[in-house]
Amino acid sequence: MGHEVQGGLAIGLVIAATVLIGAFGLRLSRTTSDFYVASRSVSPVWNASAISGEYLSAASFLGVAGLILTYGADMLWFPVGYTAGYLVLLVSVAAPLRRSGAYTLSDFAEARLESRTVRQVSSIFVVTIGWLYLLPQFVGAGLTVQLATGAPGWVGGLLVAAVVVFSVATGGMRSITFVQAFQYWLKLSAIAVPVLFLVLAWRADGMPTPGDGPPTFADRTPVEVPADLRFDVVEPVRVLVNGVLDGQRYVGEPVVLGRGSHEVGEGALLTFPAGSTVPHAATVEASDNASWARPLTAVGDRDHPVYSTYSLILALFFGTMGLPHVLVRFYTNPDGRTARRTTAFVLALLGVFYLFPTVYGALARLYTPDLLLTGRTDTAVLLLPERLIAGTGGQLLTALLTAGAFAAFLSTSSGLTVSVAGVLAQDVLRGSVRDFRVAAVLAVAVPFALSLWARSLSIADIVGLAFAVAASSFCPLLVLGIWWRRLTSTGAAAGLLVGGGLATAAVTATVGGVDRGGWTGALLAQPAAWTVPVAFLVMVVVSRRTPGRLPPHVGRTMVRLHAPESIAVPERRVD
Repeated sequence: MGHEVQGGLAIGLVIAATVLIGAFGLRLSRTTSDFYVASRSVSPVWNASAISGEYLSAASFLGVAGLILTYGADMLWFPVGYTAGYLVLLVSVAAPLRRSGAYTLSDFAEARLESRTVRQVSSIFVVTIGWLYLLPQFVGAGLTVQLATGAPGWVGGLLVAAVVVFSVATGGMRSITFVQAFQYWLKLSAIAVPVLFLVLAWRADGMPTPGDGPPTFADRTPVEVPADLRFDVVEPVRVLVNGVLDGQRYVGEPVVLGRGSHEVGEGALLTFPAGSTVPHAATVEASDNASWARPLTAVGDRDHPVYSTYSLILALFFGTMGLPHVLVRFYTNPDGRTARRTTAFVLALLGVFYLFPTVYGALARLYTPDLLLTGRTDTAVLLLPERLIAGTGGQLLTALLTAGAFAAFLSTSSGLTVSVAGVLAQDVLRGSVRDFRVAAVLAVAVPFALSLWARSLSIADIVGLAFAVAASSFCPLLVLGIWWRRLTSTGAAAGLLVGGGLATAAVTATVGGVDRGGWTGALLAQPAAWTVPVAFLVMVVVSRRTPGRLPPHVGRTMVRLHAPESIAVPERRVD
């Protein structure tokens, strides 16, 4: 059985399991409350599995290892930040947010500020963050299906979109809870089991290490170029070329690549001799193995590594509490106490998972250095098994990883679709179950269309930018809204627009390819260090200057947020 058949079978089994489990959830979904928050009856362990399932996205399963392969130790902040963000969430907002009685972030904003305008602004950012986060899920699905089956890149995104719309539209939150809990354990198994065999294969190979020099090809290596690209050569090298190179077509001819930039056409095959230095795609900054292994020396194409690192940490730590698909899960807990317990379980589940992408990234530096040339570093996890283990064993491990990766795309996309569809259904449509189903289609259509254009973008980079927008908009709203009674509707709206707007503008500039050189590039590539403080400052200053816009029932609302459920004001119910 070829690896294409095995990959297709693995994807098919994940889809079948997702549909069947979703259909089971459909039998239990009867009311509007079932569709939006699973009637607030999900237990902490079950909910923690579901939260972990939807949180471990394409960036976690594929992107983190690709970033470690490329940039090294600095990228360890991604798994640390992804996990530690839940600690901030646990301390700051988990229980009060559950007590708010809201169904969406927009509901919370309106209930706390008693302002339709703040709700509308919040809804805009929920949709923006949701679409920005959905985009890399479709890109990652396209890469995975293309690598596993040879199908065109758009097929993977279309499969994810179709399955997610079916699951969300038919069963809503209750159905998705069952699906995502199952998918967490599938992803954990899929990424953990192959590591055991890969480490054994690495030991059998003599436990090589990257060394101090630039990454090199250990053996004579043919590299097929998947798309037109520009790459940089650090050391001159003699290669065999079959295809278009620097505007000239070659048929298996030797060519000396001199130092500097070169262009190669789609489908070209370049064969490098053993021991030669690996060229880097123009979108990847070259770094030797010594700087790769040390922090604050290889943070990609940024000229100010200390600033970029701390800005990334800030985005990851505080962005988690602003992710709509994460927060909506806490509305499904029975009360604030179980919301805290859920968060504690999530920290444990995520901590276990993130041990493994680091191992894949380190092994990829040794065994898949050619990805630095093609720029497709996000595929390292899927390529490693067959690079280290020949024959059927490597193919089976690849199929298992393919199943886990596809489960990652499905689970995260499902959670994002629920959160975006909930806002669209309530704020754009009329809020019925039928409107929720229509909104689910709208929620995936835009990011899927964008994914057809954005295939070359780094998965983890896009997700990191989504965190920056979330940290600059909903983090200040939640922290001040929960803990500072003097926050006014005008202050909240101004902070959302300024902080979220600046972060969104920086994201747009970065994704659009603005030059990342100097301080301007660093500030745009990692905006959280300045956009988050600006958002907090604007909310506080404007609120102090507009005391007349203080919500009339703020005292009642603060009691609901902070008092035990037994004495708090009863929450709004929708059945």
